[in-house]
Amino acid sequence: MAITLSKNQSISLEKTAGSRLTKVNMGLGWDPVKKTGFLSKLLGGGAEVDLDASCLVLDASKNLLDMVWFRQLASQEGSVRHSGDNRSGEGSGDDEVISVDLGALPSTAQYLVFTVNSFTGQTFDQVENAYCRLINPSQNSELARFNLSEKGPHTGVLMAYLVRSAEDWTLTAVGNAASGRSVEDLVADAQRLIA
Repeated sequence: MAITLSKNQSISLEKTAGSRLTKVNMGLGWDPVKKTGFLSKLLGGGAEVDLDASCLVLDASKNLLDMVWFRQLASQEGSVRHSGDNRSGEGSGDDEVISVDLGALPSTAQYLVFTVNSFTGQTFDQVENAYCRLINPSQNSELARFNLSEKGPHTGVLMAYLVRSAEDWTLTAVGNAASGRSVEDLVADAQRLIA
């Protein structure tokens, strides 16, 4: 059964999964706010919202090693992969997924920071039902879920991060609001985030 995480809550991947994980997926889902009223219904309901999931790979000193996002769908060595850009948030289930082969990551990779931003500049006041979830792809089971429910004028969110230890990875839910239309704008915030 999946754990619903609160802001700043951490879990051990191995303990949560019941075994050592070699691969994980981070799924992001959202819906655009549905407009109400006669005129809105006549004109089609609501605008599309283009959110983008991304992953920053950092070393122990928090230096940027790589980034995976809609403009670079795989890390340099292929251990982190993006499912592709969803520009609307329409439909059920995850809208974008980042897959990570933990065993294939470079030994210098210490942190994986997962972010989301609005490339088109819409704010999180125009987004509903946003969430991220960590999945064990070998069993297609959800390990943890974190709701990104904080509304506001921000265009980005630092969703969560993974930290490597000698034996395991730890996931920490974050949910910090940030500004920026691409993951490149969120790098400094991500580096400050990690204690």
